[in-house]
Amino acid sequence: MSETQNKIREKINELMKLHSELDMEISEIVKVIPVDQVMLHRIKKKKLKLKDEISKLSSHILPDIIA
Repeated sequence: MSETQNKIREKINELMKLHSELDMEISEIVKVIPVDQVMLHRIKKKKLKLKDEISKLSSHILPDIIA
């Protein structure tokens, strides 16, 4: 495995950790009544952006499969 692939994997792991932390933050926010919809929306948007970045980085290290 190349050094570039290792760096990408490290970045993916870091992003996945942040993604999980946002999941926990969302869980805490929805427990509070009334729910802060603006905050919840912002966190979900960050979470989606992280997921997109994880997918993009993953596509750089996974080989293309020709069916």
